[in-house]
Amino acid sequence: MTLERSESREALFEAAADRIATAAAAAIRRSGRFHLALSGGSTPRGLYALLASDPHAARIEWPRVHVFWGDERCVAADDPASNQRMAREALLDHVPVPSAQVHAIRGDQEPTAEAARYEQELREAFATPAGPPRSAADARFDLVLLGLGEDGHTASLYPGSPAVREPRRWVLAERAPKLSAWRITLTPLVINAASVVVFLVSGREKAAILRRVLCEPRQSEPLPAQAIRPRDGELHWLVDAAAASALDSPPASPSGGRRR
Repeated sequence: MTLERSESREALFEAAADRIATAAAAAIRRSGRFHLALSGGSTPRGLYALLASDPHAARIEWPRVHVFWGDERCVAADDPASNQRMAREALLDHVPVPSAQVHAIRGDQEPTAEAARYEQELREAFATPAGPPRSAADARFDLVLLGLGEDGHTASLYPGSPAVREPRRWVLAERAPKLSAWRITLTPLVINAASVVVFLVSGREKAAILRRVLCEPRQSEPLPAQAIRPRDGELHWLVDAAAASALDSPPASPSGGRRR
């Protein structure tokens, strides 16, 4: 695990764009394609716009990119709350990713049925018709981008949700109790099989929860973000100075990894 602090939100996005471009190049060298799972929410919009701009857009072979989502709100694709809509407006409408390689969650469908359909789409993409995710090249996400909520949630994995401990399914439909709304989310089972997982955290309002996630011991019921621990991959926390303001010192690494 690594923790990288940036002095500003703009520098944070630059660091994340560099991380994504590096992962894309490595994956394309390895297997000829780059499987990327995007995050929703407000924080990554600026990152997506940066990736779509020069010189960053030229660093990625977009025709070899396959785009997925870590979660989606159960709304129509043109709804202002749609993660898909945000990513299209900020990034995908501006780079040459073939439409057949954009694997959207259909938020306007019945949630449980759509979760099952999306899991099947993932299994077909990763040539894993049954069983747990595999760590072979081209059989897992090359990079999963995640955010962090003030309650410790990530993707649409909320505190107390059964999805956090799901042992078998890759995708679940969950009703977020505080929001009284349905969400469809990847589970830690498939996220933790990724080659690279990147958390993008910005803002002073995230400082307290970032400290809890990184510095406090895991409880018997861990915060959802604490359940993200890639079993055969890298975990990177990219945070800006405001989000890192409650960290008195770099947190101890559970695996002895480096810190920057």
